[in-house]
Amino acid sequence: MRAAGGAQHGAGAVLQSLAMSDRPTLKLKPGAKLRDPQRSRVRAGSAPHKTGSTDARRRDAAADAPRPKPPAAPRERLQARREAPPERRGLPPERRDQAKPPPRPPAPKPDDAPARREPRMRPPAAPTAAAAPAPRPRAAPPRQQPPAPTEGIRLSKLLTERGVASRREADDWIAAGWVRVDGRMAVLGQRVRPEQHIDIDPLARRQQARSVTILLHKPVGYVSGQPEDGYPSAATLVTEAHRWADERRAFHPGHARGLAPAGRLDIDSTGLLVLTQDGRIAKLLIGENSLVEKEYLVRVAHAFADGVPDSALRLLRHGLELDGQPLKPAKVSWANEDQLRIVLQQGKKRQIRRMCEAVGLQVIGLKRIRIGSVVLGKLPAGQWRYLRDDERF
Repeated sequence: MRAAGGAQHGAGAVLQSLAMSDRPTLKLKPGAKLRDPQRSRVRAGSAPHKTGSTDARRRDAAADAPRPKPPAAPRERLQARREAPPERRGLPPERRDQAKPPPRPPAPKPDDAPARREPRMRPPAAPTAAAAPAPRPRAAPPRQQPPAPTEGIRLSKLLTERGVASRREADDWIAAGWVRVDGRMAVLGQRVRPEQHIDIDPLARRQQARSVTILLHKPVGYVSGQPEDGYPSAATLVTEAHRWADERRAFHPGHARGLAPAGRLDIDSTGLLVLTQDGRIAKLLIGENSLVEKEYLVRVAHAFADGVPDSALRLLRHGLELDGQPLKPAKVSWANEDQLRIVLQQGKKRQIRRMCEAVGLQVIGLKRIRIGSVVLGKLPAGQWRYLRDDERF
């Protein structure tokens, strides 16, 4: 039995040696990876053996996957040249590293950010002989002129000329939205043409109707307008205590506000003084084109031996001039032996006193007794009354 087993063993060894000698010899290429001895063989056309663990099979699949070939050296240089910045493209490889721009400093944090710096100004390049001339800048198109203001007259002035309201009242009405031009609300400073249609809100008319006009018998020592040189204004007399006893209309403190003198009397003169809140009355009495008469009683003194000559009276009536301007004709007559009655249609400063001085007369006393058709009457000095509804200047 041993002899038979030994013979079989010897025959198997001979057959195995012959089979090994018949197999071809495999040579590895330079740089090729050695085959893993633990890896199971896989013959062409046969399924792989299910040997080993799952991790081993994954490693074998990764090892059998085709590896990408490294790019050829010329292609790498071409790609690097294309990616290089313009200032380094024409340089040889050994000088490209030298031409690299310096690295940028890291951006500062928001807390440590320095203040904003002014942009650097590069020095101008030196002109060369072959430099082309700089192109001439294009001429800017002409700027359009703003449209000219609308032709016409100011709305407030037109209302004043038509006698609708004073200039101040007209401005207040326009600002309050009570005036419309061709159906549109007017604005301050607007200009209009005479043919345009102007509407006034009834509220403005009612406010104007509530305006009062005061007739005051101004005494000597009061000024007509604002206080000056220690002299009080005549408007300070418009109080309940100085209301005329025959006046039946009740006094309201608002009636003493905003009163303006419509015609003045100097400190040494007395008589009828009109104080009003109505701008229309003020314009009627003291406007440039006013034709309302003002009548005065003037007590005079003179040095003529035979009395005041008629030639002096003729000059007072017409022929004198003040401040280089001829005066309008006046009505002059004797009221009594020492008092003249003078009727004027204008009111220059101290006009009657200067007229009398021009013909040799000295004014001792001056009293205004009438304005238009409104007379002073029995109103005592220092007292006042309202203008009645039936009175017109």
